[in-house]
Amino acid sequence: MSLDLSKFAALQKSSKQSFFQQKKLVTQVLAGQKVLCQECQQPLKFSSSEQAEHSGIFCPKGCTDIQLDCS
Repeated sequence: MSLDLSKFAALQKSSKQSFFQQKKLVTQVLAGQKVLCQECQQPLKFSSSEQAEHSGIFCPKGCTDIQLDCS
């Protein structure tokens, strides 16, 4: 089985873009900016590990659920 390098490069590029989009979203939410869920357009909220089982950013409907590793 051979590895198609162009497909691998495309996957790598897509993953990198997704990571930086998510990083930007987390930064905006933590800075107190109003950021809407891309699916339901509800405002995203932050919960710390003191408030919930896991630290993360989520929307009320559950479309967006980003767990943060705060260790």
